[in-house]
Amino acid sequence: MRTQLSLSSVGAVVNGTHGNPAELLGPHDLETDGRQVTAVRVFLPDSQQVWVVHPEHHTALPMRRVHPAGLYEAICPWPGDEQKRRYQLRVADKHGQMTTMEDPYAFSTLFSDYDLYLLGEGTHYRAYDVMGAHLRTLDGVSGVNFAVWAPNAESVSVVGDFNQWDDRRHHLRRHWANGIWELFLPGLEEGQLYKYRIKTRDGQVLDKADPYAFGAEVPPHSASVVRDLNRYTWADDEWLRQRRETSFLHQPISIYEVHLGSWQRCEGEWLSYREVAHRLVEYCRRMNFTHLELLPVSEHPFYGSWGYQPISYYATTGRYGSPEDFMYFVDYCHQNGIGVIVDWVPAHFPGDAHGLARFDGTALYEHEDPRLGEHPDWGTKVFNYGRNEVRNFLIANSLFWLDKYHIDGLRVDAVASMLYLDYSRKPGQWLPNEHGGNENLQAISMLREFNRVTHSQFPGILTIAEESTAWSGVSRPTDFGGLGFSMKWNMGWMNDTLRYMRREPIHRRHHHNDLTFSLLYAFTENFVLPFSHDEVVHMKGALISQMPGDLWQKFANLRLLLAYQWTHPGKKLLFMGGEIAQWNEWNHDQQLQWELLDWPNHEGMQRLVADLNAVYRREPALYELEFEHPGFEWIDCHNAPESVLCYLRKAKDPQDFVVVCCNFTPVVRENYCVGVPLGGVYREIFNSDSKYYNGSNVGNAQHVTAQQPGCHGRPHAMRITLPPLAAVMFKPQREG
Repeated sequence: MRTQLSLSSVGAVVNGTHGNPAELLGPHDLETDGRQVTAVRVFLPDSQQVWVVHPEHHTALPMRRVHPAGLYEAICPWPGDEQKRRYQLRVADKHGQMTTMEDPYAFSTLFSDYDLYLLGEGTHYRAYDVMGAHLRTLDGVSGVNFAVWAPNAESVSVVGDFNQWDDRRHHLRRHWANGIWELFLPGLEEGQLYKYRIKTRDGQVLDKADPYAFGAEVPPHSASVVRDLNRYTWADDEWLRQRRETSFLHQPISIYEVHLGSWQRCEGEWLSYREVAHRLVEYCRRMNFTHLELLPVSEHPFYGSWGYQPISYYATTGRYGSPEDFMYFVDYCHQNGIGVIVDWVPAHFPGDAHGLARFDGTALYEHEDPRLGEHPDWGTKVFNYGRNEVRNFLIANSLFWLDKYHIDGLRVDAVASMLYLDYSRKPGQWLPNEHGGNENLQAISMLREFNRVTHSQFPGILTIAEESTAWSGVSRPTDFGGLGFSMKWNMGWMNDTLRYMRREPIHRRHHHNDLTFSLLYAFTENFVLPFSHDEVVHMKGALISQMPGDLWQKFANLRLLLAYQWTHPGKKLLFMGGEIAQWNEWNHDQQLQWELLDWPNHEGMQRLVADLNAVYRREPALYELEFEHPGFEWIDCHNAPESVLCYLRKAKDPQDFVVVCCNFTPVVRENYCVGVPLGGVYREIFNSDSKYYNGSNVGNAQHVTAQQPGCHGRPHAMRITLPPLAAVMFKPQREG
């Protein structure tokens, strides 16, 4: 006799609470009357009648309704694994409409035991190949395989436009070992919308976006979108080869930081990825930047977060186009010699109802205890870095951007908030680690693993930490106790320099240390010097508006500030708008003030930045040893009374150097003595006061001669004219 259906299992399937409906639904081998048969069971609400159709035998067996809600069963004389999965279903709905379809429960799992083991261990670095929604072809049938991690859920259904958002239709099967739910849905195509409907153990019903989705609806809509990431044909092989073979340490890196939605617009509307690619590449080439850095492009519901509160970590924001459009953007940049860095946000995530927060009704991705799991400043959730699956989710995500989108670097946001358990918390609002300290040992471990894995799998990529404290070894190898980042933002330099430049020149003599202090630690890390978006928001004003003095002095000060940045050791980063001296504080809802370029001061500032980049890329002395002591040497750092700094920047070749002099007052200093290592003719290769930049054009007729006796303890000296509020660079002229 065949096995009788259990009332409890039938009830669980009908009520949507069965932990693994595949145990009941689909094909099952039975023995009845001494012979092997196949029992096929389906649950199709709102159907009138269902038949099992064998496509080879052209037979249609009517199925018996075993529950009025739409549960059917048929005993089919097709034993064996090879035959039983070849059937189809013919369904008559309540209106008599006939449809032929495949049975989702006739297809076996796509997860291997090894996949499940790696996911549980937290080392499935290509988790994005198995989790989420993937277009597949199984047994000649095309469709989409869904997989989601929800270990504490009572049941999980996939709902979407393909099943009228009816959670009774497609309950996922569970892998009990680690709480992964999975189902292959035949007939689905790219572009279809879906969510996971999760019934929790305490009776809640949650509609969640797919954490591993490759696409998402444009907010305020919040469904995930099935996307195929394997169709685009890349043309950047040569760029990737050069990236693998070239060390960033000794190369010029000048980064233009951009928010894609507000760099330029067309009649107030966003440009698409493809449109902005052509405009940005042409602009970056004209401005001589080496890299673009994009504020986060992962889908985020609140546009005003600028992307720093992402929901869909694996989906590019649909505001500017499709995933293929973003691939085109990156590819086009690479083909034109521009690297692409994206901001990555593993520090926190928002609590939106459709997102990661309490994903299966429990604190799954975050901590249950708010002293560990919530950021008091931002109202966001903190990842539980000690949980294998969460760490796997984040590290696989970092690799995903490098793999699928050929990204050249990841700038990691808010690293300081990850490193310290008491970050921005008062006593009693945080919990110490197992040793009683304030270090987040789990986050530290995750960051080290992130850096080890990304650099080993994608040699030549950059990882950059936004880290604002004195944590030691952020950009040092993990083998030597460091965190393993390629570079770290120099927030101390940025704060000290801006604080100094905001002062009236007459007061700067009393704050000379704000400029010289950075050289005490300049080579303890691989630093990036950032004037980022954070410096031109929240009532700080634009860079030009932060400069003191009248209109002439404001522009001269900003030209001096940028020239000082470009000649100080460290790679360079400038947020969009700074290069044209935009007056308005950055507003993500508006494009930059490009109309200002009709005015000579702003056009001159743009020329200055383009030339600074050109000199920087042309002179090895300005970039080859940016992270090493031999690359910098003071000539005079003690002239506080006149607010003047003079220093050497040196290349690997000790005979290749540039002399830099900065005058931080509006006083022209004639016959100023500067000690130099060699005698002979020195060319003035840059002057921020040039008329070409709309300066006052005080300078040195392009060259001076260094003679004995010297000064500043050096054998030779130049007698130069120091322009007001300006920086000048000189280079010895070699014979031949």
